[in-house]
Amino acid sequence: MADTRLLHVGSAAGFSGDRVDAADAVVDALIHTGEPACLIFETLAERTLALAQLARLQDPEGGFEPLLDDLVRPVLARCLAHRIPIVSNFGAANPQGAGMRILAIAKSLGLREPRVAVVHGDDVSRLVTDQLMTPALQAALAGRAVISANAYIGAQAIADALRAGADVVVTGRVADPSLVLGPALAHHGWRMDDWDRIAGATMAGHLLECGAQVTGGYYADPGVKDVPDLARVGYPIAAIESDGSCTIYKPEGTGGMVDEHTVKEQLLYEVHDPAAYLTPDVVTDITHAQVKQVGPDRVRLSGVRGHGRPDTLKVNVCFESGWLAEGEISYAGVRAEQRARLAADILTRRLHGIGALRIDLIGVSSVLADDQGHWLQEVPQGAATDVRLRVATRHADRATAQRLTREVNALYTCGPAGGGGVRTALRPTLGTVSCPLRREHVPTGYSMLETVA
Repeated sequence: MADTRLLHVGSAAGFSGDRVDAADAVVDALIHTGEPACLIFETLAERTLALAQLARLQDPEGGFEPLLDDLVRPVLARCLAHRIPIVSNFGAANPQGAGMRILAIAKSLGLREPRVAVVHGDDVSRLVTDQLMTPALQAALAGRAVISANAYIGAQAIADALRAGADVVVTGRVADPSLVLGPALAHHGWRMDDWDRIAGATMAGHLLECGAQVTGGYYADPGVKDVPDLARVGYPIAAIESDGSCTIYKPEGTGGMVDEHTVKEQLLYEVHDPAAYLTPDVVTDITHAQVKQVGPDRVRLSGVRGHGRPDTLKVNVCFESGWLAEGEISYAGVRAEQRARLAADILTRRLHGIGALRIDLIGVSSVLADDQGHWLQEVPQGAATDVRLRVATRHADRATAQRLTREVNALYTCGPAGGGGVRTALRPTLGTVSCPLRREHVPTGYSMLETVA
């Protein structure tokens, strides 16, 4: 049944590795509204999922968000007591494992057993040799072993689980805005083809998905775009109306800011086409959207339009891509830059034949550099007195890649003078290639977990 009251959805994480203390203030603010509310943690990206797949290869019981305990434990009791569902993609490569871990956390805290729903359907690995294996994908994989394939699924299963009374909904790879749309669908009772309302709530999810970016974090630039008390930045909350419009705000007493500028920056963030922003749930058009300040740290978004969802879903296929070797060493003082450049030249000659080397002089040329080293050659030699040399390579063979780490370490005494602070790393990597898959091949749903023994 539709509920015309506002739904307040708070975001307490915008990526894996985000701050773990943000949820306290968000939950307090949600409780204070006295209205229906939901808490989300957005912790999954393409890189994060690839790392989770590697983690599960090493430990079949792992592969979910490593900070899950730190995120959930401090607020689980309050969320259960005040009937604030938690929705998160911290299941990553192992949603079932994440769900079981939440049951264990509740038991360890002496809480009632939460109803934990696990969303399934995003794992489409079984289709890699069938529907997914197009000539283009075959060429991209080049015979390398496939580790996983995950589709960006939508909000339907999340909404169904919440309607069934779930206290916690754990997902793997869903589209980030779907974490917010799911609760809105469940609360407001919209049809799945109510495109304008779905589009409005999708953009509310888009505003929340990166956490503190919309409350001034990623916006801040001293002297140009000043943000108050950024060390205590508050994480965002969206009050979602029955027509899909929303108001973005943050917990009282926290730092940061919410104004038309912060909201507009985040609204356009990673949107390839403002007239046709593709998600699994809807194609969103924000070309006529209105962003209006309606109070201190309160901005309303309205006028978002929606069109029928795409016939295909985006799928990320992860495959073994060899080994990444990295090494760093610092040079300081007079002629530090020249010594760092000499060290880079030594490594280039010593490692000739193993493949391309990425060489960065951190402090001189790194952010704008290129893998071929052209930028480094074009930048005039300067008088930098504090330079860190970074060298990296990828190779299919572990032993070959490891040569780089040994050569960087040898610079200690093999010269040039004054190098120190060597750090090296060697780790397996996964590559990712994306492709479309018709949505009828991706059935989704959820299951409620059983009691922990």
